[in-house]
Amino acid sequence: MGLLQPELGLLFWTSLAFGVVLFLLCKFGFPVILRSVEERRRFIDSSIDAAHEAEVRLERVTLDSEAIVEKAEAERQQILRAATEERDRIVAEARMKASEEAQRIVVEAREQAEEVREQILRDGRQQVAALAVALSEKLLRGELRDKQSQTQLADRLLDEINTQTTNIEA
Repeated sequence: MGLLQPELGLLFWTSLAFGVVLFLLCKFGFPVILRSVEERRRFIDSSIDAAHEAEVRLERVTLDSEAIVEKAEAERQQILRAATEERDRIVAEARMKASEEAQRIVVEAREQAEEVREQILRDGRQQVAALAVALSEKLLRGELRDKQSQTQLADRLLDEINTQTTNIEA
């Protein structure tokens, strides 16, 4: 018989060998292969889960970083507002102090002017008193024989006093 028509014995032994190999593969080979395939499937699934979890974490971190940036921006705005308020307060305080200092200087200048005026008035009064004493002395010492000469002398001395007073006030 030829190759295309096998004999019954060859067919039997070939079938038996195939059955034994198939049995051994089913008993020992396929479980190992299936276990390896299952482990690979689990590894791929866990890798997919890990990638998904990493993506979720990355998204969470991105959101957290955006929140931190927003918070930092809000804090920056708050610090700028506080600095602006502090600057305005300091400027207002400086203006108030400058105004108070200017007022104090004006008050001191007025007080000094008042003191100078009072000193001038005291000096004028002292001069008037001195002139009055001098006039009295001249009247008492002078040769005032009649009433007309006394009146003329008094008028002349009063004119001198008025002239001196006018000069002092000017």
